[in-house]
Amino acid sequence: MPKFKLFAGRKGKADQAKNNRFVKLGREIYVQARRGGTNPEANYGLKTAIANARAIQMPAENIDRAIKKASGGADSVDYEEVLYEGYGPGGVAIMVKCLTDNRNRTAADVRSIFGKRGGNLGESGCVAYMFDQKGLLVITRDEDDGLDEDSFMMEALEAGAQDVVSEEESFEILTAPEDFDAVKNKLEAAGYKFETSGVRWLPQNTVAADGENADKLLRMMDAFEDNDDVQDVYHNFEISDDEMSRLD
Repeated sequence: MPKFKLFAGRKGKADQAKNNRFVKLGREIYVQARRGGTNPEANYGLKTAIANARAIQMPAENIDRAIKKASGGADSVDYEEVLYEGYGPGGVAIMVKCLTDNRNRTAADVRSIFGKRGGNLGESGCVAYMFDQKGLLVITRDEDDGLDEDSFMMEALEAGAQDVVSEEESFEILTAPEDFDAVKNKLEAAGYKFETSGVRWLPQNTVAADGENADKLLRMMDAFEDNDDVQDVYHNFEISDDEMSRLD
């Protein structure tokens, strides 16, 4: 299973990338509060969105503002979730998850981002078969926490996880989408905290990107990140550390 990565700005863009995540998570909090109510203890989707926001140090006033806006009545906005599929340079598979109040605007923006960077927007289903929908929980490794890898993996599997991927800096717990909430609840009750969590599309296999294609793909990811309607991007390409150093 390839390592999962959130949107990450290239060098010099870290602050802007964080601000972009604040905007996107603020919209997710708003949507979840509109769908299931403003009490996170009674609305698991809202509780998860708030936890993800706190994990990246989103200011509490931003979180409160999004929740208050969701209960604002006439001033509220209706967002719909849309999943776009397409191809990047070199034929890599890309899926773009959006929350939008104007489908025509968002479709035009997504099409433009693909087209200007050597890709193209495809039809629904054109690349989805290359991905599996999974619940994903990411725990950052801490050298001081004394976490035993074997014991943790056993605990996660007993909680209902399908797999645990051990990375150098994190553990990635994978679940069936329908088991995500239950597994997250059990691990949280055991005292674990997550860097990020959610149900996402993960690629079945990855392809290496380098040279001009790698540069275009990174610029495409930056453009998607800068678009407020885009909540997340799932793809099947990997860029080596050496290639990233060259591009930076």
